[in-house]
Amino acid sequence: MIVKSALQASQSVYRESVESGDYYMRPLKAGQFLRILDLQGNQAADTLFYSEADPTERYSAIDTVREQGNVYLTAGTVLMSTENNPMLEITADTCGRHDTLGGACATESNTVRYALEKKCMHACRDSYLLAVAENENFGMSKRDITHNINFFMNVPITPEGGLSFEDGISDAGKYVELQAKMDVIVLISNCPQLNNPCNAYNPTPIEVLIWD
Repeated sequence: MIVKSALQASQSVYRESVESGDYYMRPLKAGQFLRILDLQGNQAADTLFYSEADPTERYSAIDTVREQGNVYLTAGTVLMSTENNPMLEITADTCGRHDTLGGACATESNTVRYALEKKCMHACRDSYLLAVAENENFGMSKRDITHNINFFMNVPITPEGGLSFEDGISDAGKYVELQAKMDVIVLISNCPQLNNPCNAYNPTPIEVLIWD
């Protein structure tokens, strides 16, 4: 569902560009708005959310899909935690839908999906592991890297019940915007994947903005 935001970028309190292959890890307080902006189009932003008070409570794809009765995320979706608490709500979305089933790329999945020689290519799981290692103040480790959201990624469900990684449906300037329902930690890996048709095999930067 397409819903535009009334928030102006010039009034944001924080703004950061994230290159492909880099990560973003920062708290978001209850009531604040977070916008993830697809600058050049069809760039996957692999995203995890954690309760800042207790990071063992984190985004749950299972609870979110069950509560909304839809496997795709868009405006109006409430992201649920592993404790079945509302974490964030998608308040604006100019892309239309986002994946929560495909998971993050990893060296292992690169090998299985593509070819053995792809194993050494940088992947989102590498970025996640680097993020938790470089931000010890959050008290997290590799055991906290769990099922993520793929904002802007197009992963249709096939008639047989499988997943198909297809060309992206986003475009330059599309965005998704969320309002935090609790204090959360936001962890984004801006996907470096060169094998994925969703980003036309050309990883590009994203931008993250925050409003009070």
